[in-house]
Amino acid sequence: MSVLVTGGCGYIGAHVVHALHQAGQEVVVIDDLSYGKATRIEGARLYGADVAAPGADERMAQIIRENNVDSVIHFAARKQVGESVEKPLWYYQQNLGAMLNVLKAMSVTDAKKLVFSSSASTYGEPPVSVVPEDVVPMVPINPYGQTKLFGEWMARACEEPFGIKFCGLRYFNVAGCGPVELEDPAVLNLIPMIFDRLKQGKAPAIFGADYPTEDGTCIRDYIHISDLADAHIAALKYLDRDERKYDVFNVGTGKGTSVRQIVDEVKKVTGLPFTEAIKPRRAGDPAKLIGSPERINTEMGWHAQYDVEDIVESAWKAWQANPDHHIDTEGWQQTD
Repeated sequence: MSVLVTGGCGYIGAHVVHALHQAGQEVVVIDDLSYGKATRIEGARLYGADVAAPGADERMAQIIRENNVDSVIHFAARKQVGESVEKPLWYYQQNLGAMLNVLKAMSVTDAKKLVFSSSASTYGEPPVSVVPEDVVPMVPINPYGQTKLFGEWMARACEEPFGIKFCGLRYFNVAGCGPVELEDPAVLNLIPMIFDRLKQGKAPAIFGADYPTEDGTCIRDYIHISDLADAHIAALKYLDRDERKYDVFNVGTGKGTSVRQIVDEVKKVTGLPFTEAIKPRRAGDPAKLIGSPERINTEMGWHAQYDVEDIVESAWKAWQANPDHHIDTEGWQQTD
């Protein structure tokens, strides 16, 4: 049997493909390569396709049958919060359309285990500082988070009529790198965005320094990408159980780190004496979002192994290993 990974050439997907190979699994990948690279999946069979496109469900069903797939890990989605606020209809079409196609393909094949890449954005601005999975109300404050919450509902609705066993992993802020060749290829997340500005000799941006937090910047729960990849392996094993108490799990550390603390850690790790620039808040960003990992710790035996220092150090090592990104720290100067 094999595992189908949608979006497997992207940052998170490629790390999970790597973890699956290490666990001895056969892997098949579907990716439109809009954010990923075909070289990142270690010889897994790659099918180029947009899973949100009309007719993609029939193509996926064919791929599932041809490759004896019994499990699907679904990543393929648009994931920028600000962009989702600007283009809500496109986000609904892309993310909900992709989920619909995945479920349609699974409903007519023998692939009956689904691990869904959900998000902490489903919580919106929760009424507690450390968020459990069953917090109420759950009101996402941006279209991206809405698509992830509704994706969970869609998968859950398909369990009884189609026999699909579903596990949703609500990630918090994923960062860092495992093998250096799996560096985040898109400059969309905080740490690579900082590095990219430093590469240009420019001031990294902090979006909002007037939040109701201790230092005025957003607080998030940062999870190392290698820990997250291990959580997917644990989730697949969890779906093999006959009895499963829960179908959604936070993947985080339970600890909050502010944007300014991340910036300070980058200064420490890189040794670059840069000054950051304060910019206006971005639409759709909650002030504080930290996840309780108690459920996944207890039910799956999964625990985060890495901290923020490990995250920044691994991300910097991968950035410096890339000739297109490498920064000459000896001659570096800030120009703005």
